[in-house]
Amino acid sequence: MARPWKAPRLLLAILVALMAHTYQTRKKTFILVQEVSAVEVYVPDTLQFVTEEYNRESDDEYNFRILRVLKILKKITDHLEYHIDVEMQRTTCKKLETKNCVLQKGELYKQIKCYFSVFAIPWFEKYKILNKNCTNS
Repeated sequence: MARPWKAPRLLLAILVALMAHTYQTRKKTFILVQEVSAVEVYVPDTLQFVTEEYNRESDDEYNFRILRVLKILKKITDHLEYHIDVEMQRTTCKKLETKNCVLQKGELYKQIKCYFSVFAIPWFEKYKILNKNCTNS
């Protein structure tokens, strides 16, 4: 004969397990954090996105391009997160121009150092800049 108190305990155990599972799926758990090179899979696309977004949002009359990649840190969870340090320099191309852009020299020369934190699901071509900080260098 089954004891009447066993069923409520079983239901309580199931409820606790479901709550723990729900909490764990909402919690951001890093599976892997590593420094990567600029040529690793998905990184060139992410750098292209960062450059295009920077130029789109910038008030500068000219486009910038990445001159040097200083460091890229990749964090893997249910998505990718890139933490990117780069040096960028103003080009001779104005906002709508994208071909044959050489780096500015002379009085229009400007170089900046930028940090970008980027949410990425590159296999769906989904990117979002989470944080951006650029300073004159």
